Amino acid sequence: MKSVDENICLLAKKLTDAGLVMSTAESCTGGGIAQALTDISGSSQWFDSGIVTYSNEAKQRLLGVPGELINKCGAVSEVVAKSMAEGAARQDGVDLAVAVTGIAGPTGGTKEKPVGTVWIAWKLQNSHAETHYYRFDGDRSEVRQATIDAAITGLLERL
Repeated sequence: MKSVDENICLLAKKLTDAGLVMSTAESCTGGGIAQALTDISGSSQWFDSGIVTYSNEAKQRLLGVPGELINKCGAVSEVVAKSMAEGAARQDGVDLAVAVTGIAGPTGGTKEKPVGTVWIAWKLQNSHAETHYYRFDGDRSEVRQATIDAAITGLLERL
């Protein structure tokens, strides 16, 4: 299994070679995906922007997530993750977007959505957003890092 750094370098090469540009929409990772991706020199060639939306209001205002989706399904849900990815792709006019929403803890979990519950969505231009549910173990830092790693691995798998 490749390290996160190796995956980022491979992702950078694939995006650059294909002339693609991407963005992120992050909730539970606090911009960690964008930070990891932009830690390498030259990322401005293929990385456009990162939007961090912890509040439901910001998800609606910045990404166009319908309030009724959040009210009906909760901010940590498949439909909200998908809407976040679609919103990031639409707002930024990019070829590829990844969005994450989850409960990193140590508080905020419920029986139905315990700490470690994460939804990730990937949106490629001209296709429907794909989503995946994860249940990560660990403390806040570990859940966030596992989410970052899964988001980057998922980006690679979709290119």
